Order: sequence, then C-alpha cells, then structure tokens
Amino acid sequence: MDFDVVVLGAGIVGVSAALHLQARGRRVALIDRRAPGEETSFGNAGLIERSSVVPYGFPRDLGTLLRYARNRSTDLYWDYKALPGYAAWLARFWWESSPRRLDAAARDMQPLIGRCVAEHDALIARAGLAELVHARGWMEAFRTPAAFARALKDAQAAASEHGLRATILDAAALRAREPAVGSDICGAVHWEDPKSVLDPGALVKGYAALFERDGGSSLIGDATTLRASDRTWTVRTEHGVLSAKEAVVALGPWSDVVFGPLGYRIPLRAKRGYHMHYRATRPMLSMPIVDSERGYVVAPMRGDRLRLTTGVEIANRNAPPTPVQLERVEPLARDTFGIGERVDPAPWLGMRPCTPDMRPVIGPAMRHRGLWFAFGHNHHGLTLGPVTGRLLAEMMTGEAPFTDPTPYRPDRFR
Repeated sequence: MDFDVVVLGAGIVGVSAALHLQARGRRVALIDRRAPGEETSFGNAGLIERSSVVPYGFPRDLGTLLRYARNRSTDLYWDYKALPGYAAWLARFWWESSPRRLDAAARDMQPLIGRCVAEHDALIARAGLAELVHARGWMEAFRTPAAFARALKDAQAAASEHGLRATILDAAALRAREPAVGSDICGAVHWEDPKSVLDPGALVKGYAALFERDGGSSLIGDATTLRASDRTWTVRTEHGVLSAKEAVVALGPWSDVVFGPLGYRIPLRAKRGYHMHYRATRPMLSMPIVDSERGYVVAPMRGDRLRLTTGVEIANRNAPPTPVQLERVEPLARDTFGIGERVDPAPWLGMRPCTPDMRPVIGPAMRHRGLWFAFGHNHHGLTLGPVTGRLLAEMMTGEAPFTDPTPYRPDRFR
C-alpha cells in the first residue's frame, strides 16, 4: 500500500490526473468514496466545450439582476437560507465579472480551453471510447430576434478572434438541421468545434478502466482521513492505510473538506444543478442545444434518451433537493424540443465547484510539501479534466508545463 501519489477524487479531473501521472512513471492510487464517475462528472450536459472562450460571469445588466432578485427565473434559483453563507463569495464574483476582469479571465483560460478537445481525443483513443463521443458541436438557440442579433455579433467576434467555426442558422435552416426544434425558436448559432458525450459517467469510467488496465489502483476510501506524516501522506481505504509521497486533492465541490482542515482558505462554493432523462416525442436531436434565454440544455444521450440539465441553484451543499427548476423548464422544453415522459425515478442533483474569479485551482499547496490541488473548474469540469491532468502532471514531475500555470496558482486568494 505504498505509492508515489495518491489522488483524492475519481471524477474527470482526478482520473485524468491519475492517468497523466501514471504515463510519467508514477505509481498512483485513485481514492474516492464511490466508484469513478458517479458524482459531479456523471450529471452534466456532456459537452467538451471548446467554444466557451469567455467564462460565465455575474450578470451586470439591471434587467437580469431584477429578474434574479424576484427569484422566478428559469436559469437561477436561490434559497434565502443559503444567501448569508454565499454573500462574500457572490460579492467577489460580481467584482471579478467586470468587463476588464472578465476579459482577463478569458485570456487566462484560453490555453486550457484551446487544448481541451485534443487532450480528450488522446485519452479517448487510448481507452477505445470513440463510440461515446460525437464531433457535431452544439447549438445556442434563441427565442427573440433581439437576443439572436446580439448573439450573432458576439459569435462572429469570438469565432474570428479564437479561430472557431460557427454557423448561423435562421429558423428555416435550424429546423431543416434539427426537425425536433419547435417554432418558438427563431434562430441558433451552431458551434462546430466542441464535441458531445453520449454518457459522461461512462466516459469517466472508461478513463478509469484505462488507468486500472495500465496498472493503476482504484480504491474506496475516506479523503477526510488524509494526514501528513514523516514526509509522506496517509489515507484510510477499504483495504487499510495507504501511504504516498505526494497527494492530489481533486474532489471537486468537496475539496474543502480536505483543504479546510489543513488551514487553506480558498473561496470554493458549489453551484447546484439538476438533470432528468426523458423519452423523445419527436425526432432525436443530433447534438446538445441550449435554450439561451431560459438557461437550460437538452442533450441526446445513450439509449435514445434526452437529458435536460438545469441552470444554477444557490443553496447550501447539503440542503435537500428541490423540484423548482425542473418544474419551471419542463413545459418549455416539452414545447420546444419534444421531451416526453420522465425516465428517471427522481431528478439527479449535482454540484459545480466554482471559484469567484472563474479560474480553477491547479498547483502546489503553499504550506505542505507534496500536497497538490486540482479543483474549482466551475461549469467546465468535463471539458477541462484531461488538460488539467496534463498540466498538473507536468508540474509534479518537473517537466516544462505546456502553459504558464500562474493564473491557476492556489495562493492567489491569500
């Protein structure tokens, strides 16, 4: 039970870090309380989002803020009991979302976003998982001509600046491409560079199977038992105490249960979200589509199912699930995309691990030798898992990093 590295967290980020460390000759143990790919990595819209060149910032226009304040929107729901605990975080998020700071965040994220598809492709090829991935892109759909016109300008600017492929579809062209889309959508932007995953949980499990096939160890364990001892790290697992020279915290929204007791004050918060699967009542969508003015995504999944993923819920991490957002968007999605009866017995609730400056935390801990962090990927954990794993492994093994890791350093919040 002696290893070079123990990686805490078997989501997409932790599994990717384990694979990249293993490829560089490290003996790695992957530890989680559940099997790989069964937490946050399971419940997303399945996008490898190459076109998301600007992070999701805090809205600045008065109309949107007033709509959010009334707490009746489809893309955001907040629980008043959680607001005191989120107040400082939200204030920092608002400050970081000024146009100048948002531009800086986009520049800092570009090296990761720019390599996200290539890094996934490399792992997909090694793991033999091509049947889970489509190279069709995704669509932003719009209900009003004014919103569509604004999106056109933004899309053309982003495509030109970042070398992205985007096709503009009016209502007729959209329905010729996607017959299931209803008449309430007036147009869409088709982003062609991203890829979509038909079963995100299965993709992560496939990456984990590759890790195990190449000699890695996946174990059930308790990350909160991580302790430093004599230049090693120990953690309790189902097979006993494991020791390693280095430890990686890649627990997504639960990373604070490890770094908090060690004395680190990193402003990590969880934005909650839900998904539900439905049978289709119209021809199956060929790619994920976001209802941009209502803030939800409908994506085709394996087994001829449609997955509806909701927007953001601000609530305490351990608060009971609420049906509010699904109840608000289901009638819209039924009319617009032809979702039918529910398939799942209950909605799935997941957490998005978010930092207020919209950058992940990747790099060495400041006060503990051999401790590394890799979490806080906001809405893009699936997208950025493999590229994060590569960057972290390069740093840990002394290779020249493919990009400057300074924007993601853990000590930036001191």
